[in-house]
Amino acid sequence: NLLGGIDPVMVAIGLFAVGEVFWAAGTFKRTVEETVTLEGNLLMNREEWQRSWPAWIRGTLIGFFTGVLPGAGATIASFLSYNAEQRFAKGRADLGKGAIEGVAGPEAANNASAGGALVPLLALGIPGSATTAVMLVAFQIYGLRPGPLLFQQQADLVWGLIASLYIANLALLVLNLPMVRMWIKLLDVPKPVLYAGILTFSLLGVYSDTQNTFSMVILLALGVVGFLLRRYDFPLAPVVLGAVLGPLIEQEYRRSLAISVNDYTVFFTRPISLVLMTLVAMAFLVPLFNAIWKASRRGAHVPAADVGEIED
Repeated sequence: NLLGGIDPVMVAIGLFAVGEVFWAAGTFKRTVEETVTLEGNLLMNREEWQRSWPAWIRGTLIGFFTGVLPGAGATIASFLSYNAEQRFAKGRADLGKGAIEGVAGPEAANNASAGGALVPLLALGIPGSATTAVMLVAFQIYGLRPGPLLFQQQADLVWGLIASLYIANLALLVLNLPMVRMWIKLLDVPKPVLYAGILTFSLLGVYSDTQNTFSMVILLALGVVGFLLRRYDFPLAPVVLGAVLGPLIEQEYRRSLAISVNDYTVFFTRPISLVLMTLVAMAFLVPLFNAIWKASRRGAHVPAADVGEIED
């Protein structure tokens, strides 16, 4: 059953959906949650528009360039945008207590990161997020190979996909504002019922695709892995990216060795390969050296009284 590998879509469902169900079950507390009544006008006034547009611009730029980085995701973009708004709002006491800049910037970054994640997918064939990783699988199912040639061979598809981002944002604006009061009602659904529904539909979806009960066992096992990763603060998106890119890396690796007649130096003697290998090595070594340097600085600043106690 495992000779054909594990489908990346199943990996995404297991880690994010089933893993979230297991996490909710493990941390669930039967407490009465406080509800807040929605009051006031849903539309922004002139002052709020004037205060929001600089935060929108900053958040959009931060979110787009963060989304281009594979594995960064919308969450990191939102936090970076909020940190930027804190820097621009020094001396203001209302940030974090309802200031609209603290909402406008991170939300713009969250939305812009989705478009940024499409850049490495369409240009290089490398998904920038878990969502684009699933899109890459969909491209492969239809025989499409993202990359520079995609803009020449399937220009209508690429530009149609880009245009759909503008249409989607307008559709969200039209749908969300009038229906926001209805969406809030979803919070009234009991969590046990909600998570039971998520687990049921996840299992049914996988079984309907594979017609194999063993796939349901794999899905539950992936849910346990997702629970453990979240328990120990490991990100989930890189796992999905690895499940998508792993077979592609293996295929291109074997093709490179076949062309070079099993000469491994080809990965270090070609300029482009050497630059990419250097970047990969830096991605591993720079955080390691940074952690060692910070640890050494903390050790160098131990108070003299503490040093005396250690010697005694």
